[in-house]
Amino acid sequence: MDNIDYAKERIRAVISGSRVPEDPRHADNTLEWLLRLEPDVGVALQLAALAHDIDRAIEEIKVKRADFDDYDAFKAAHARHGAELLRPILTACGVARDIVDEACRLVTVHEVGGDPDADLLKDADSISYFDVNLPLYYQREGWAETKRRSLWGYQRLSARARKIVENIGCEEEVINRLLREVIQDKSARLYEC
Repeated sequence: MDNIDYAKERIRAVISGSRVPEDPRHADNTLEWLLRLEPDVGVALQLAALAHDIDRAIEEIKVKRADFDDYDAFKAAHARHGAELLRPILTACGVARDIVDEACRLVTVHEVGGDPDADLLKDADSISYFDVNLPLYYQREGWAETKRRSLWGYQRLSARARKIVENIGCEEEVINRLLREVIQDKSARLYEC
């Protein structure tokens, strides 16, 4: 097993400890969407896709939403903390420093994008939310919170990614109805979470 495969295995092992049931599937699904969107992405971006939410996997030290008045500030802290957790894992696996630095940079900006690779990661993460997380999020949080979170996530998608999300369906009709409402909301405002 090479260093990159070992690093991916270690990341998956950490994420498997998350109390959020969809986190392990979301990590792999984000990587799958990344490779669907751009099959030839580099190793650093692949590692970042897999590890972008690693912060949520360690309950005792994860960044908590309740500690923030502003949802975007919470997401920024979550992303920074994830990068801090990822760096020693990749270093211990013997991953080259330039790859470690880039993977951690991408995790830090995965919520906001800002350059082609970061934007691609943000899209893959957001598509995966709708593809994997949405039904379980709804079960935990209910209609109002799920719609609010979904509006936030949908509005951050690129036009290309929005077209993909518009074709996602779920077995549960209530989820499909919620998603249709989110997609039909034509307002340009950002929803305060």
